[in-house]
Amino acid sequence: MIRLTWVQPEDLLGHEIRQARLDGREPARIEARWKAAGGPDVPERAGASPEPVSRSLRLLAEDLLDELADLPSASKADEPTKWPALTAACPDWPARRGRTGVSPAALEAAWLGRAAGCLLGKPVEKLPLDGIRALAEAAGNRPLTTWFTAKGVPAELLVRHPWNRRSADTSLAENIDGMPEDDDLNYPLLGLLLLRRHGRAFTTDQVAALWLDELPPGRTFTAERIAFRNLLSGIEPPRTARYRNPFREWIGALFRALGHRSTPPGAPGPTPPPPPRTPSRSGARRAPPPPPHVHGWTHPGDPAAAAEQAYRDATLTHTGNGVYAAMFTAAVLAAAATGTHDVHACLRTGRTVVPARSRLAEALDHAVRLAHEHDDFDDVVDRLHARYDATHHWVHAVPNTALIAAALTHADGDFTGSICRAVSGGWDTDSNGATAGSVAGLLAGSPEALPESWRAPLKNRLATTVADFDGTGFDTLAHLTHLEATRP
Repeated sequence: MIRLTWVQPEDLLGHEIRQARLDGREPARIEARWKAAGGPDVPERAGASPEPVSRSLRLLAEDLLDELADLPSASKADEPTKWPALTAACPDWPARRGRTGVSPAALEAAWLGRAAGCLLGKPVEKLPLDGIRALAEAAGNRPLTTWFTAKGVPAELLVRHPWNRRSADTSLAENIDGMPEDDDLNYPLLGLLLLRRHGRAFTTDQVAALWLDELPPGRTFTAERIAFRNLLSGIEPPRTARYRNPFREWIGALFRALGHRSTPPGAPGPTPPPPPRTPSRSGARRAPPPPPHVHGWTHPGDPAAAAEQAYRDATLTHTGNGVYAAMFTAAVLAAAATGTHDVHACLRTGRTVVPARSRLAEALDHAVRLAHEHDDFDDVVDRLHARYDATHHWVHAVPNTALIAAALTHADGDFTGSICRAVSGGWDTDSNGATAGSVAGLLAGSPEALPESWRAPLKNRLATTVADFDGTGFDTLAHLTHLEATRP
């Protein structure tokens, strides 16, 4: 039996009930109807419950999802998604500026940092915080300073806290052989294809069309999978982000925020020419993929433009705080790409594109404050988990973005400190490590500034199922990114 994850109505309902409480709707009456009918609880960590429900119960779940969507929200005015209202809710929205320079070396460090942070978090994705800590402790790696390993870890501990089954064979210190495939790296590559087809003035509809052409549905998860299903059902953006999509404030849009070049909504832009053939340090000469257009990386010094681009991508799948998390990340990277700001200034810049009265704004302020107040990062993590575990799913954008900001702040932008803190904090470990690594790598300024222990296992090689990108070197990606960052 194929039990497809992240789409079963009986499972979506529990997630929507939780999301309703977060955004100020009162779902108690609807929840009681579901329980009275014998509806199951939502799976806490898996994407689908193990057994299907009856047809009548599934139809009830669909009806209740629609009823939940109609409930009034107390946070609607403070957390808009439409562009004019969103920018109006940001009193310190940054002024548009021309792009400054960014070096190819800094961009290569950003690509490498993103990959290393992602790979560090892959084997412990979905594990609870106590499991991550126990595995690191058993290997003599706590506080976390290097890759996870099974060597020296007692067998009974590995049974109690098994590695992520999709990643165990490619992401432990003893078996890393280049950067394995991960959705945190796939989406930026899709952005390259998007720019080849549509140029800088692409629309959300064109993002959707590209997904339908190039993205295998089985490689999507949570909000992205729901949006994909909605597209196939004839639902158009931006309703794809809202219709029966309880994951619309989860972290997917944040890690996609590293995916495209930024252009204001509606602004014209030329279609980039085909890129030149570029050799990779891996030795093979090949026709490289289309140029990366990464929101912040290619808009150094223009966080407003980076945030606008992230918005256009994110609204295919997300609303509210899910969109703000993507915009925050893009603006932080735009500030970091200048090479003239420290991590704290970059985070403050990112905060200016988050609506002031939103839950994400409050979470970011709280997390940064904790990072300044506590010397031991475990204390920061414990307080964040105490605040969010009972109410938020482990993939929700609010706690994960807060953890990223806390990790970068506490590590003072240091690369190893940033990715290790982000991953050791739990929740969506690979996405958090990737985001922290991208920022810290960009701030480091060159690949040589990153420890060899993080760079060497990657072997300058990225695996992916995105067309024509498999085996691409990070130096090649950096070179092509730089071409786009300096294109008129």
